[in-house]
Amino acid sequence: MAEPVDGGRSGDLGGLGELEEVERVFAALAHASRRHILLVIRFRGGEMTAGSIASRFQCSWPTTTRHLRVLRDAGLLSVEKRGRERVYRLESDRLHAVAGRWLGWFDSAPDSPKSAQNL
Repeated sequence: MAEPVDGGRSGDLGGLGELEEVERVFAALAHASRRHILLVIRFRGGEMTAGSIASRFQCSWPTTTRHLRVLRDAGLLSVEKRGRERVYRLESDRLHAVAGRWLGWFDSAPDSPKSAQNL
């Protein structure tokens, strides 16, 4: 069974909770290696074992697992234990939801009540 992708952070957060969620996702995306991991998983069918992910990168195993943990904590990956392996699955819906919500803040004029209501 896959672990929850958002650690219980889903739903209508509003205000600071929503901003913290956006910050967590964008912080995870800030590192080029983590963006690369997401792309590799996406173009390899949406899920990969930890060993397969690690073999694609030049960094050490502890560094790879740290990147995977940051992505999982941001809800961008979920992990399922299958036997002795951990299989990481891309949570693209979460990426679309959080990034789309952030971009939506720019849909209205900066001084309108709609743009400021959640901050």
